[in-house]
This record gives sequence, structure tokens and C-alpha cells, in this order.
Amino acid sequence: METKSYWRDSASLPTFESLSHDVETDVVIIGGGLTGITAAYLMKREGVRVVLLERQRCAGADTGCTTAHLTWVTDERLHRLVKVWGCDGAKAFWEAGGAALDQIAEIVERNKIECEFKWVPGFLHASLKQGSKKDRESLEEDARLAEELGFKANFVESVPYANRPGVRFVPQAKFHPLKYLAALLREIASGDSYVFENTEATEVEADPLTIHAGGHKVKCKYLFIATHTPLMGKTSLVSATLFQSKLALYTSYVLGATLPKGLLPEALFWDTSDPYYYLRVDSHAEHDYVIFGGNDCKTGQEKDTEEVFRELEAKLKEMLPAAKVRNRWLGQVVETNDGLPFIGESAGNQFVATGFCGNGFTLGTLSAMMARDRFLGRKNPWFDLFDVNRKKFHGGAWRYVVENLDYPYYMLRDRLARAEIDSLDDLKIGEGKIVRLNGNKTAAYRDETGKVTLCSPVCTHLKCIVHWNAADRTWDCPCHGSRFKPTGEVLSGPAEEPLEKVQWSEVEEAA
Repeated sequence: METKSYWRDSASLPTFESLSHDVETDVVIIGGGLTGITAAYLMKREGVRVVLLERQRCAGADTGCTTAHLTWVTDERLHRLVKVWGCDGAKAFWEAGGAALDQIAEIVERNKIECEFKWVPGFLHASLKQGSKKDRESLEEDARLAEELGFKANFVESVPYANRPGVRFVPQAKFHPLKYLAALLREIASGDSYVFENTEATEVEADPLTIHAGGHKVKCKYLFIATHTPLMGKTSLVSATLFQSKLALYTSYVLGATLPKGLLPEALFWDTSDPYYYLRVDSHAEHDYVIFGGNDCKTGQEKDTEEVFRELEAKLKEMLPAAKVRNRWLGQVVETNDGLPFIGESAGNQFVATGFCGNGFTLGTLSAMMARDRFLGRKNPWFDLFDVNRKKFHGGAWRYVVENLDYPYYMLRDRLARAEIDSLDDLKIGEGKIVRLNGNKTAAYRDETGKVTLCSPVCTHLKCIVHWNAADRTWDCPCHGSRFKPTGEVLSGPAEEPLEKVQWSEVEEAA
């Protein structure tokens, strides 16, 4: 089964031309995912001229692979947030998510967007793997803290579907992400604001602030880098690399399945496993549709991506035997060393946002609101808490060290490891392998027509060796999570340059 999200199977987005001339505007936004699209929409609504640049298709990367849980319940458990950041910090974090949900609801209502938006309850429940007395106690503590901090939550003895103790949180929400974003894109691309697709930003000049993209220049007053992991922009290589080392990129695996109507209530579910399982239930005319995911693994470090999907399907069948899998896909989430996102200015007139963990659509919307407020000179209650240069690491300091141990380990291990095959004759259709050619390791991919593309296997970020992801047909870096298309182009950062092509002439000359 191919990896294609349910959203892409059930909706389409408008298309836009590439940048073909120089432009002058107020704000340039690099990255046409949920965060960038929302920021462009909100700014344009304020009378700001915006240019949105996307190197491929809008919502073509991780935004289109979301599970679209709209929730203020964070990946980092509430009792842990309180322990590290205090009651005020924890409450501010959850209130930020609530504000983002309200913003989404307001946008849907204002524009009468038909995107299946619906308020639903959310349930955090004991682990699907094995529950424990401590699990129950921590859930009771989360319920108590949530109520004390003013959130609507209550402990329940048995959560629907999971049949385990948990906490019920209201209100949460869900929608069809691409139907929502299609409406926003149509609002942005009119008048003196533009959306340009297939237009990669390649250079940023600081004075005057100018973005080089697609062979042309866009002069602006302010830059918002709304990519999955921030590009270097105006910051130095050392600063950008240090910032990116505070991020850990994980791949999350997702199944979409039909279910007989009425077996489960429409709701959102998450368990306490690490990594956790999650479920979303949608009611359709003839059946219900469930989105079940989990088995998160650090990008590029999976031993067998197909096996990960098999394990996930086995767990789905264990919990919901009547489920029939129709779609499967995977997406990438970015975690931070202290559990909070990084949202703010990384340099003068340059705004970045990343580290949303499993709350991508909630915190992406919040980031758009904060970028708008920063450009317009407004106060925002979350500027300090999520500041990119915050010094308050607390327990995150150890995680910062642990996450980055992968870098030297995988760099050394993979550079010393043998190639996977010694001849291109052993490379199957639709497969990628590290092959030894002329004594050098080469990343080789054979497409459906039999054509072979050869690239250097060295990631262009910090020089680790990429691995083949058989499920998604991508080259993934195990050190910092960069992903590349089978033919070497960047799919997601932190890498900004494609894998270096190996010319056939080099292979033939040495043969």
C-alpha cells in the first residue's frame, strides 16, 4: 500500500505560479504549510502586504500528513509542566493552545469554510501497552491540576474504546485540514499579496532585507521563516546549527481505517505510552473513519519502516477488530529539549517557529498569531514563554545532551558500515539502497521505469549518512532528521541543500 494521507485522497488545493519577477512587499513568509498560510492570512487581514514562498506545493509536506487533532492538551504532561515551569507557566502554555483553537474557530465562522470543523471531547488514558497504579495516579493528578488551573477536565474510570482510566478534556476540536487551508489560500492570493509555489528561497540579504528565490528578489520589511525546521536565514551557521541541535525530529506512523457506524463516539484519544498512541474518530454517511497512529521513532533510525506499519496495524486490530485499513501515511514531528515550542525572533526582523511536538496545528496557528503581533508591534502574552533564546532549560538540559548523542554515534557508525549492495543489478524497482561504486558509497534509487538516480549518501546538513525509508520512499538522516526525495531534493530540513548528484560518467569511467 502506498503512503498517502486521507486528506490528500479527499481534497485538493488551488495551484499557484512560480515567482517570475522581482517583488517588493511588507512581509515575506517562507514555508507554505499550516503555519505560513495562517500567518499570511492573518497579516493580510490587517492590511499587510505579504508574499508566501513555497519550494514545492503548499501543504505538500508534513501539513498534508497531519492527523489534525486540534487540542490544547500538550504532549508534555501537565504535572511535568507544573514541576518545571510552575503553575503560571503551565497554565499559560495550555491557554495558548485554547487561544489558537478559538482563532481557528473564528476563521472558519468568518469565512463560512466547509471543512468539517467540530468541537469534540479529548481523552488522555492509561497506556494501551500496560497500565499501572502509577499511571492511574498521574492521570488523577493531571485531572486535579487541570481543574485547579481553570480548564474543563474530569477523571473517568473507563474511557470509551480504551476501557482504561483517563481524563476527559473539553472542548477540543477537529476538522479537514486541506479544506480549511484551501479557503485561506484563496483569501491570501489577491490584490497586492501573492502565493508562489515551486519557488525555493536560496539566500537572505540583511540590508536591505531581501530574499533571493527562483532567480528573482523579494524586498521586504520583515521575514517569517515558517518551515518545519527553520532555515539559517540571517543567523550565522554556528547559531543556526546550535539552535537546530535543540530540536529532535521524529517520524510518526498513521493508519486510516473504516469502522461500522456508531461503535465509538466522535472524539480524540491519546494514551500515556512513550511514544504514545493516538486515535481520532470521524462520522461519515455510510461508516465511521478512524485515524490511528503512534510508534514514533527518531527520523532515519527505524530499522524497518514496513515492520513499524505492521506493528501499528496489529495494535489497531487488537483494539478495534472491525477496522479495515484504507490509508497509511507518516509525518514528522519536531520535539524540543524542554517540552515548549520555540516561537519568536531569531534575528532582527526575522521570526521563526518550530518544536510543536504533537500539537502542530494548534501551535502553528499560535505562531502565526504571534508573528502577526510582533510585526504590528502589539503585545502578546506568550512572547517571553516561548522565546527562541530562552535560557531557562531546567530538566531539558539533560535531554538536550541525550538527543544530540545520536549525532556522533550515527556519523561514525554509518561511515564505517558496509554498503548494502555491491552492484546496481541488485537494486529493485521502487527501491533505494546504499551501493558501493568505484569504492565509494552511493545512494542509488531505481524508479518505476527502471531509471536509476545516483546521489551522495552524505546529508548536506552535518554530513551524516542517510538511510532509505522503504515505506515513504525517502532518504532520511538519522542524526538530525533531514529528509530527501528519492532523487535527492530536500523534502524537509534542517538540510537546505539537496544530496549531491553522482554523474553516470564518473561510474562509467571507473568501470
